[in-house]
Amino acid sequence: MAKLFNMPSGAVRQAIRCVSSSLHSTTLRAQTTMAAAMPDPLPVRQKTPLVTEVGKEPPGPAMKTNVPGRESLRLKAELDKIQNTDAVHFFVDYANSRGNYVVDVDGNIMLDVFTQIASLPLGYNHPKLIAKMSNPDNMVTFINRPALGSFPPADLVDKIRGTLMTVAPPGLQHVQTMACGSCSIEHGQKAMFMAYMRRERGGKPPTAEDLETSISGQAPGCPKLSIMSFNGAFHGRGMGALACSHAKWFHKLDFPVPDWPMAPFPKLRYPLEDFVRENEQEEQFCLEQVEDLFETYRQKGAPVVGIMCEPVQAEGGDNHASPAFFQGLQDIAAKNNGYLLLDEVQTGCGVSGKFWAHEHFNLREAPDVVTFAKKMLTGGFYYKQEQKATEAYRIYNTWMGDPSKIMMLEEVLNVVHQNDLVNNAADVGQFLLQGLLDLQKLYPGTMKNARGLGTLVAVDFPTTAFRNSVVITLRNKGVNAGTCGEAAMRLRPSLIFTKSHASVFLTYLEATLKDLIPGRKV
Repeated sequence: MAKLFNMPSGAVRQAIRCVSSSLHSTTLRAQTTMAAAMPDPLPVRQKTPLVTEVGKEPPGPAMKTNVPGRESLRLKAELDKIQNTDAVHFFVDYANSRGNYVVDVDGNIMLDVFTQIASLPLGYNHPKLIAKMSNPDNMVTFINRPALGSFPPADLVDKIRGTLMTVAPPGLQHVQTMACGSCSIEHGQKAMFMAYMRRERGGKPPTAEDLETSISGQAPGCPKLSIMSFNGAFHGRGMGALACSHAKWFHKLDFPVPDWPMAPFPKLRYPLEDFVRENEQEEQFCLEQVEDLFETYRQKGAPVVGIMCEPVQAEGGDNHASPAFFQGLQDIAAKNNGYLLLDEVQTGCGVSGKFWAHEHFNLREAPDVVTFAKKMLTGGFYYKQEQKATEAYRIYNTWMGDPSKIMMLEEVLNVVHQNDLVNNAADVGQFLLQGLLDLQKLYPGTMKNARGLGTLVAVDFPTTAFRNSVVITLRNKGVNAGTCGEAAMRLRPSLIFTKSHASVFLTYLEATLKDLIPGRKV
């Protein structure tokens, strides 16, 4: 075993390839047509030496083909024989990807400002994470995945205290790990339901009738309750998370969901300083609708136990709201004996310029539940004492997370603290946003509504088709960006993204706009 870990490249490369990464869910169908139309003389790509040493980034983008290239298209055709591949953009050479640069199987080197749908905290193949995984002392943790709820390892308490509890949102003393964002959301929902019903019973245990009727999914054991969410929200693809997601048709078509309330989310006008009064009125209208929905669903016999909201609606379009709006949500929830769950799956881990985005909101107290995943590497949720389960197997599944992810998170947090990466996100995000605002002035009919919180940055284009053209052209030049909403391009770079990387992105974006708007004089 020690001999395996002493191998300088092969064993590490093989370990890297075993790590599964998600691909973006939004389909840009034009990509295959564009790539197929471009002559691509490259043969099926053979294995090549590492582009650079571990931890050393390429000097910049370097493109050999349009994306997807011939090898990506070949692999996509093979995979399509096994599963649907409409969401696949390109196949990645993870062994050769470094830092903020992703390398595809056709040898294209791209600056990645989307980082596996916002899930890579330190970019690709960070040397500290390679070292952590290569340490033979950690092999036991990687091989033996325990059923944490019943058979936790001896060091679990110390590991959680040394990682997740060191960055716990102020006011939240409890945490439960999970595997992914969707299951984190759904167990957070269950925590609110259980707390609500314990309060309704006055702290008394459930009756025999409660227990018996719950088996068949009937009241009183399975009461008719609801959770309020927002138009434009996206919380995941599990059925409970999906019930609170209202962003795009392909998330929900054909799937039955409960009748739960959907409130309007503010549609702010930009620049914010020019529309202060209008935006205040918009947020006040939305808060009034939230309050009305509490009463409406109370009368329908499905009382709202809590509000669930993203600090920034990501998939729905990178939609922001003011601190006053979130303060209002918390007040309305409390007034109606409900709870507040903030979904920080995409906004947590420092990307907003604070470790948790809701720390920007100056809430009077902590949210009742805060969910996390993506850059945190493990899923899970923080919660108050009131939301703590009081019986075994109520918040439970086989694995309930993965200690190997906590081990990797430990190293991520070390790097974050040692390199002041949260403040880096604030600083670089401001630089990035200003660059977009400057381009917006040069292309006023093409770009609009540049907005951001830390590196959670986005900009709108006139139409979905034009936005897609921007993203595809930008990628073919050497920058991989993301999309959201109807016509927005979103940026989700890693925490090691710097101003120099931002400058590369802005330069390539401007070149893209010049290509797509021929004859434009600036």
